[in-house]
Amino acid sequence: MIEFYGKTDPRDIPAYTIKDAPKYLRIPSETINSWVKGRNYPTANGVNFFKPLILTRELKPTLLSFTNLVEIHVVRAIRKDHKIQLDKVRKALDYIYEQFQVPHPLAREEFRTDGVDLFIEKYGFLINASKPGQTDLKDALNTHLERIEPDPTGLAIKLYPFTRSHEGDNPRIFVIDPRIAFGHLVIADTRIAISVLAERHHRGDSIDDLADDYECDHSIIEEAIRCEYLPTA
Repeated sequence: MIEFYGKTDPRDIPAYTIKDAPKYLRIPSETINSWVKGRNYPTANGVNFFKPLILTRELKPTLLSFTNLVEIHVVRAIRKDHKIQLDKVRKALDYIYEQFQVPHPLAREEFRTDGVDLFIEKYGFLINASKPGQTDLKDALNTHLERIEPDPTGLAIKLYPFTRSHEGDNPRIFVIDPRIAFGHLVIADTRIAISVLAERHHRGDSIDDLADDYECDHSIIEEAIRCEYLPTA
């Protein structure tokens, strides 16, 4: 476990259930469950077990850390538009782990600078991907990686998740920072959790009331409330 200024690094604290994560990442809980717990699948010779893509601490129920959220966010780029068999994604990810020899390489700056090309090289070989297909994957990965902010050591410390259905039209006004509001989604550069805004609005506070109380622009308050009730993908 990582130490953070003499204490347990908040990035390493299991703080999110598999039911919590879809709200932040817009990925169905069933999908996240299979990525972090593995799953059985039928074969001609019976049933095999698919190993997890994302390694979590062995807890019951399964809980995810902030770093796990970042890893799932990156895997989403691979799986969203590239419906590749998970065993091949597993092999490509294993290759990245072997190359970097560090825990959680998908959550590190090195993956963005060097790992993407290494991953695509291995990924393309495994699936016999065409050059355009590899270019599309690289673009998707970079779009996701641009929403991750590393600390000076290169490990992710902030995640700006997608809050709109079209990835190209997603402002970076909400952020997950494990040091703030217990890792809940907040308005960037504040400690205002969007769940609190949505709850107050649900109880009858107007947009004007909330904007005044939190000294925040009306449009951001409206976007926060919309985001809180956004369905998973």
